[in-house]
Amino acid sequence: MSYTQSPSHSTSGFHYFAEGWRLISRPGIKRYVVLPLLVNVLLMGSAFWWLFSQLGDWIPSMMSHVPNWLQWLSYLLWPLAVVSVLLVFSYLFSTITNLIAAPFCGLLAEHLEGSLTGKPLPDTGIFGIVKDLPRIMTREWRKLAYYLPRALLLLILYFIPGIGQTVAPVLWFLFSAWMLAIQYCDYPFDNHKVSFADMRRALRQHKTDNLQFGAMVSLFTMIPILNLVILPVAVCGATAMWVDRYRTQFVRS
Repeated sequence: MSYTQSPSHSTSGFHYFAEGWRLISRPGIKRYVVLPLLVNVLLMGSAFWWLFSQLGDWIPSMMSHVPNWLQWLSYLLWPLAVVSVLLVFSYLFSTITNLIAAPFCGLLAEHLEGSLTGKPLPDTGIFGIVKDLPRIMTREWRKLAYYLPRALLLLILYFIPGIGQTVAPVLWFLFSAWMLAIQYCDYPFDNHKVSFADMRRALRQHKTDNLQFGAMVSLFTMIPILNLVILPVAVCGATAMWVDRYRTQFVRS
């Protein structure tokens, strides 16, 4: 059964995030959800268990950098500090998880696209993964190279009194949303050998919608239990977005 976008449906980033939850149970797709789901449960579950055991020490340490003239805002800065730690930590471990699960996420995106369009991609299956593994890992490192200098700049802002507790969390959230949109949309793009630069240019054409999608993924990555299943949900939502928005631009019929 091919996928058709109903005109009555919104095609915002919020819509595609919701589509991801629906598509993980699509017939014929559930078996490709299992492996990335297991990787995510094991890594993110362990990481967040450790994080919550450390928050009691980290947050007071961060709040000690608040200048005296901002102490009257402590009631507001405290939750911002918690959100800041969760944002940084969530994206860090999402990146590690995605690096390990990348081949399985690519396979999920490949089969879901074939199911949605009724046109299965060539070279599907585990042998295709083995053959493409060097390219997949190179692509993951390319995303990391794009991410690291920008993330380091934002992390430096966290140590500037006042700015670090007010402006930096907002900038980090927006940056994380953009990076998560790149991370998950990249799977269907990469399956078609679309270059990383071309993919970013395409995503910027619908930047607001992609920020919406990435923001929802980022928020759910911070929520215990729900963050354990967010990886395959995000892959499925991003693949639906690829089919609707970008496929005709890069794939000849």
